[in-house]
Amino acid sequence: MQKETKISSQKLCDAIVEGMQENKAKDITILDLRKISGAVCDFFVICSGESNTQVDGICSAIQRHTRKEIQERPWHVEGKNGSEWVLLDYVNVVAHVFGRELREYYDLEDLWADAKITRVPDIY
Repeated sequence: MQKETKISSQKLCDAIVEGMQENKAKDITILDLRKISGAVCDFFVICSGESNTQVDGICSAIQRHTRKEIQERPWHVEGKNGSEWVLLDYVNVVAHVFGRELREYYDLEDLWADAKITRVPDIY
């Protein structure tokens, strides 16, 4: 019988960031929600794409990378049709891939200002 292993939310968060970077996502931000009472998950990972096509490509890169590196798939994907704000729900980590205008409008970083916020430098 094969032993089931549970991937830590930190490792999953790191893999999501790497997937975002593979497709040149901009302004990657990690919100650590683990110390916030009533938070729905451990981390939000947020990034921006320059176009709907790039938003879609970033989402595909995240899914491909997490599946290849840590054998994880999202439990639920929301918003794929419009590719303006796509949410990839991995249960303990939720990735938000925004077009720039919608990211500014919803401003999740301000909404979750109590979280520990880490900004990942753009590598491109």
